[in-house]
Amino acid sequence: MQLFLVVLAGFGAGFINALAGGGSFLTFPSLLAAGLPAIDANATSTIALFPAQVATTYAYRDTLGQSLDDPRINGRILAIISLVGGLAGALLLLATPESIFERSVPFLLGGATLVFAFGMVMPKETEKQLLGPVGILVVHALVSIYGGYFGGGIGILMLAALTLYGLRDIVLMNSLKMLLASLMNATATAAFVFSGKIHWLEAVVLSAGSIAGGFAGAHAGSRIPPLYVRLFVIFIGVVLSLHFYFKTA
Repeated sequence: MQLFLVVLAGFGAGFINALAGGGSFLTFPSLLAAGLPAIDANATSTIALFPAQVATTYAYRDTLGQSLDDPRINGRILAIISLVGGLAGALLLLATPESIFERSVPFLLGGATLVFAFGMVMPKETEKQLLGPVGILVVHALVSIYGGYFGGGIGILMLAALTLYGLRDIVLMNSLKMLLASLMNATATAAFVFSGKIHWLEAVVLSAGSIAGGFAGAHAGSRIPPLYVRLFVIFIGVVLSLHFYFKTA
């Protein structure tokens, strides 16, 4: 029964990650409920969701090239930063006491949700960047480290960052978000594989469900009005921030 619930959590996580991010907040609690320690649950969740992220990125392939070529950002430099930052974040997680790790989650996610909400109420007649070239690189490095460190709500944080970079098209933002998040998790996964923290049965079950959910979410995302997706992102961020705040209070 526990594995069946883990499969459902994986499907929901893949679907949510394709639309807005935050899917690990389904997989992470499901693994905790299955009896895994917190850091083990986080590392297992990261590895399990990685194949679905790659699959969802492939599903967005038609808009990905346009996202990478956006003149306001250098998508290829951001990709390199994602790889390095993801590895740094994973190594930092493995060195972090579990109590500190758990208490930081609601504040990290809540801050990302606030940034995203602010970006969505900015005047739509301007799409100028709020950050300069150096600022974009610094912010993305911090986002990448967070992605490797925990990754909960990384999609929300990525969308918030892309808003600061000047992007507004939610479909293009989603495609770039999925690519960069996949690269963060690629190097984080490599670190976790050798950490001894992975519970492989749960990881395989989660991965199968999340791949199916990721394809479903990617196809649904292109058919849902952008405003609904944005409101959904904010709603998920608020609910999950409150949930983890009261859980760790």
